[in-house]
Amino acid sequence: MKGLVYKSTGSWYTVKSETGDRFDCKIKGKLRLENINSTNPVVVGDFVEFDIEDHDQQEVGIIKKIFDRRNYILRKSVNLSKQTHILASNIDLLLLVITLKNPITTTSFIDRFLVSAEAYSIKTLLVFNKCDLYNEVDKDSLNYLINIYDSIGYETIKTCANSGKGIKELEKKISNKTIMLGGHSGVGKTSIINAIDGALNLKVGNISDQHSQGKHTTTYAELHDLDNNIKLIDTPGIKGFGLVNYNIDEISNFFPEFFNVKSKCKFNNCIHLNEPKCRVKDKVKSGEISKSRYDSYIQIINDDNLKHR
Repeated sequence: MKGLVYKSTGSWYTVKSETGDRFDCKIKGKLRLENINSTNPVVVGDFVEFDIEDHDQQEVGIIKKIFDRRNYILRKSVNLSKQTHILASNIDLLLLVITLKNPITTTSFIDRFLVSAEAYSIKTLLVFNKCDLYNEVDKDSLNYLINIYDSIGYETIKTCANSGKGIKELEKKISNKTIMLGGHSGVGKTSIINAIDGALNLKVGNISDQHSQGKHTTTYAELHDLDNNIKLIDTPGIKGFGLVNYNIDEISNFFPEFFNVKSKCKFNNCIHLNEPKCRVKDKVKSGEISKSRYDSYIQIINDDNLKHR
């Protein structure tokens, strides 16, 4: 049978068949080792082939094949620096949920997520949530940040999941798509899902007063079927986003505003650090390229996990 992976809890997977039935599945032994270097060989969003077998008088699905992925979001495994962790696959649109307080989402985190999405040609919508919490200074910072990403070409939207502000507009943008929700714990990912479809009534966590950080309420990735043919993959909150399996000289390809001008640098192999007559650095000095974006770029290429050709 063929099916779609709806939930991953480590060693067990919930797979929905083409007939709409759901099965608890495990991986066929050799599938763990064949051409897979990620910590999670099967991920939510995967299309798989599986058989039903009888184990101790219970039906158990055995996943035999993973069909080719159209794309995926990949990051460095937290505990295993040489391995990768795939958050979700076969994504039409990434919703990156961002907050300026409770908790703070840094531009470095945003830009690392965007690099991973750009690398696999995944369109991204930046969702600035909890807008009802912001004072006038916060609102100025918010509009400044939105202007940076709007000018690059990223789509942005302001929302407040609790009041419902922006939710109807968001729902229109994600209709008939497979969506992945990403962001820190506590930014309101689960609240956004509940605002779109209250019937799900998913558990929402509180913010820790000590560090203004979110508490994990989503501990594993899970796909939810919403109205308007929306398939929404909720993922656990992420503290940091480590990039892996990239070469230093290709990172600028995933910064659209760099890619558009780097052909005018003096050297073809310019990586926009200390080289003379670098057009990217000129654009940073003139303010046409955001300094925060350039700082994120520098931080990424100085990462020990990136490779030189």
